[in-house]
Amino acid sequence: MGRIKTLAALGAAAVMLSAAPVAAGTTEWLREGTQIINVTDDGGRLFCTRASDGFEMCHGMLQESPGTWKGPKMKHPDMPGFMTFAGTVLIGSDKLKIEGCVLGGAVCDAEIWTKQ
Repeated sequence: MGRIKTLAALGAAAVMLSAAPVAAGTTEWLREGTQIINVTDDGGRLFCTRASDGFEMCHGMLQESPGTWKGPKMKHPDMPGFMTFAGTVLIGSDKLKIEGCVLGGAVCDAEIWTKQ
């Protein structure tokens, strides 16, 4: 009977460990008080994905300096999916500022997210 319990415990542990983990270098940020955004540093490229539906807000932004990322492939969830924006992400210890711009920077929109 002890062997069966041991095998059952090992099986349960294997199931728990096989669950899809959040990627290494990923942190969770709260957008608009309710939306969880997974922000991943993948070898010098930054990705920002809304957890609820996988909507990618920033894709492969390049690190310019510690805590500063820039790139042309940002999307806003309230805009049509084909639209992309040039953007900047500034990451601090507990706040993240994401800003997207069009028309050569003439029109910009920014948000502040809090770390979870």
